[in-house]
Amino acid sequence: MFAKRREPEESDIDITAFMNLMIVLVPVLLMSMVFNHISILELNLPDLTGAQTASAEENRQLEVVVRESGIEVYYPSGRLVKAIDNIKSEDGSEDRHDFQTLSKVLQEIKRQLAAKNIAKRDALLLSEAGVTYQSLVSTMDTLRAAKTVVVAEAVDVELFPEISLGDAPKKKGAKS
Repeated sequence: MFAKRREPEESDIDITAFMNLMIVLVPVLLMSMVFNHISILELNLPDLTGAQTASAEENRQLEVVVRESGIEVYYPSGRLVKAIDNIKSEDGSEDRHDFQTLSKVLQEIKRQLAAKNIAKRDALLLSEAGVTYQSLVSTMDTLRAAKTVVVAEAVDVELFPEISLGDAPKKKGAKS
């Protein structure tokens, strides 16, 4: 008359399907993830006191002046090596700076310095007020290193990695 009550059995949780999902999902998510690369530029700011020393080293300063109209390279300070005009785009709607020519000029200066056994690593980057941020960054990248081919392999060659920033002087004949 009385039925014997059965004790409920403890059941195990089956997570096999979940583990299979994780094994597939984790690599897929890792492959689709965007990895950010943050690089740090070490910059030297000009002396705020405005004191100018007349040392021979300062007169041998490499100056790259970035203007809206183009780029000027001076070495030693005050002696124009090359004025590089902007490149017009295909449709003529926009001007952009010619960083390839700038790189060639800087490589030639570095070659001449190496021939004289001068190990120069610093440069002064001067910019006009209207120059875009991207132009400044691209100029800094061009100043720091250049791509060359060595034994059929593209390598970066160090040019002038120690960059100081400043304001460009007014162009001669320009209205204030």
